[in-house]
Amino acid sequence: MSKIGVFGGSFNPIHVGHALIASYIVDSGAVDQLWLMVAPQNPLKEGVVMAGDAHRLRMAEMVTRRLPRVETTAFEFELPRPSYTVNTLNALQAKFPHDDFYLVIGADNWCNFDQWKDGETIIKNHHVLVYPRRGFEVVIPKEFESRVAMVDAPLVELSSTVVRQRLKAMKSVSFYVPDDVEKYILKNKLYIQ
Repeated sequence: MSKIGVFGGSFNPIHVGHALIASYIVDSGAVDQLWLMVAPQNPLKEGVVMAGDAHRLRMAEMVTRRLPRVETTAFEFELPRPSYTVNTLNALQAKFPHDDFYLVIGADNWCNFDQWKDGETIIKNHHVLVYPRRGFEVVIPKEFESRVAMVDAPLVELSSTVVRQRLKAMKSVSFYVPDDVEKYILKNKLYIQ
């Protein structure tokens, strides 16, 4: 039985902060491996410039191929939409019944976890690992302490929004994203509308 971290997001685009968090989570021993779950367009993010699914998957793969025990998956693209996290985790558990799944989320998401669809069901059936985000205090209720843990990962002050804004303004994103991801973005003219 493997402990598998599920780190979901649109990764629009993936950046070095995502890589740092993923690497830290597997190196910490909290999970045996981590799956970067690239999500289809989030209905709550309408109006956000999204690179196509294939582009976002490709860029994520460029990063995860260099991280031991971290891989990219398009599993969520196969599910009915909108795909809520609870449905994704249930589908993963059904497909891989001998593994334990650990949802990896930022403190910002944990602070509104009570608004997630079937959030308590997620906690009842899976573990949740929370990494820090500036400005969000993590409080884990006593009844969830056996299923939810804070991970002392590095505090990363970078977002895909910042990367997209820099690209749109024709500014360099060197050191914001890995070099091959930057080349891929520029070659494919992503986010430069």
